[in-house]
Amino acid sequence: MQGEPSLRLSPTRRSCSKLDAMNQGVMKPDGGPVQTDVAIIGAGPVGLFAVFACGMVGLRTAVIDALPGLGGQCTALYPEKPIYDIPAHPEITGRGLIGALERQIAPFAPLIRLGERVVALRGAAGDFHLTTDKGAEIAARGVILAAGAGAFGPNRPPLPGLAAFEATGSVLYLVDDPERLRGKRVVIAGGGDSALDWALALRGVAASLTLVHRRGRFRALPAQEEELRRAAARGEIALRVPFQLAALHGASGRLEAVEIASLEGGREFLPADHLLAFFGLAADLGPIAQWGIEREGAQIPVDPARMETSRPGVFAIGDVALYPGKLKLILQGFSEAAVAARALYALIHPDRPLHQAYSTTTGIPPLPPTPFRSETEATA
Repeated sequence: MQGEPSLRLSPTRRSCSKLDAMNQGVMKPDGGPVQTDVAIIGAGPVGLFAVFACGMVGLRTAVIDALPGLGGQCTALYPEKPIYDIPAHPEITGRGLIGALERQIAPFAPLIRLGERVVALRGAAGDFHLTTDKGAEIAARGVILAAGAGAFGPNRPPLPGLAAFEATGSVLYLVDDPERLRGKRVVIAGGGDSALDWALALRGVAASLTLVHRRGRFRALPAQEEELRRAAARGEIALRVPFQLAALHGASGRLEAVEIASLEGGREFLPADHLLAFFGLAADLGPIAQWGIEREGAQIPVDPARMETSRPGVFAIGDVALYPGKLKLILQGFSEAAVAARALYALIHPDRPLHQAYSTTTGIPPLPPTPFRSETEATA
């Protein structure tokens, strides 16, 4: 592995941050790959619950996600919107759900690598090797694909010099901690739920708040748009519609102003410290499509009794999994994670029967003292 785990943590994530590197991923003396039992690709709610399900049967985990924060679509698309179909929660926001899952998995100290995409999967069941686009190497005995409809990445506005402003955090596609925007001049671009959610949520936090959208109508719930219009009438939010982004201005990647253009060609300069760009997420199976796994479009058929794909040792759960009667619901993904974890236990420990037990009896089991060593490492 090269460098430190790519962690960008909100306050609720700090419970995992001090544990992951020292307790979960153990580097070989020669600087080789981190070793773990199960590599989980995808850090959405189903991927995070898979950490818990694996931990409950004594399996260590590493989680890799292309997005810079935990939570997948829950935090990227609807962090403040209520979810009504999570058992035992009559109503919970996407952010609240992810925060609860982070606390639930903290005892199992997963290694978490964010802002990285797995680009290669080599080996076979019991001895897989994964490589990310940042050069990290992870050795795992089994793999769980929990990547939704694929690896998600933000749709980026086609603006000159964008990368420099992204590198400093002046341009953001996710908000992991609203407090970092306190007292800042914020411009939000977009017309969907995420743009309106954050425009309304940052009232009283940002020093100034401007929402830019290229159309006069928004793609959000009528009640949400009505609240936005009321906030604009009170002077809490400045609306610039119909306008679109034209350019970013600043020095050394530090944003000073956002230039916008009307449909008639008029220009305005909006003083800004941050641009929040909410143009949706692009989903793509990406390299997963090249891993010799049977697919049906953007989904992966599995055996529902094990959640195993056509490639032995590779399992799929959540929206990416396909089988008769499949429901694309978070709660069904949680069940699939438990099924996959038990199948992986049998794969990794074929000589140790797993007896049915309830958490009320077992409590939270301790992690094994060390990760596994592959046969090739044992003989090296």
